[in-house]
Amino acid sequence: MALFKRIRDITAASINDVLDKAEDPVKMVNQFLRDMESDISDAETAVAKQIAIEKRFLEQRNEALATVEKRQEQAVKALELSNEDLARKALQDKKEHQEKADLMSAEYDKAKALSDNLRVKLDEMKTEYQKMKSKREMLIARADAAKVQQQVNHALSGFNSDSASRGFQRMEDRVSQMEAQAQASEELRHSQPSLDDEFKQLGDREVEDELAALKVKLAQKADA
Repeated sequence: MALFKRIRDITAASINDVLDKAEDPVKMVNQFLRDMESDISDAETAVAKQIAIEKRFLEQRNEALATVEKRQEQAVKALELSNEDLARKALQDKKEHQEKADLMSAEYDKAKALSDNLRVKLDEMKTEYQKMKSKREMLIARADAAKVQQQVNHALSGFNSDSASRGFQRMEDRVSQMEAQAQASEELRHSQPSLDDEFKQLGDREVEDELAALKVKLAQKADA
């Protein structure tokens, strides 16, 4: 049946073949699952209709068989009452219902076989669908990992270690230059004493002069 064509396609085709043709594997798999869900829904509807047909044939067969049994009893009763014509009519109707029962029984057998076949195919579709759902999570994880790897590769392709090293060396040289300039500025500041430094130096000479005068007095005292 055309309705179950997809289950044959799924069995025959590998999902990797589908992914090879897909620009976005995740979107493709999601669409594939949605298509399978739609087909499964259609298949369930078809199976339900076929089961209804099967049950109807069974009911008609059972009704015919019930009539056959009833007419048999009526024929016997008519003969017991010496009513041969009525018994003949009962047997004739019994024959017609037996033929109908045989026909409905044959139709029921065919309908049941078809229903069973459709049930098997539907179960196969559902099983394959569950497998696909399980694979979907794995495929999404693989696709995400591949995207991250591509991003890393793209970032690495734009990263020039030699250029970065040269730039870093220039900054290091610049810092060294700034440090040297600061050191030179400090030395220059000490080579040019401030006003306070000059007064401090004057103060140091006064102490020396006073010390010299004190030495003279001590010497004079010693001579006396």
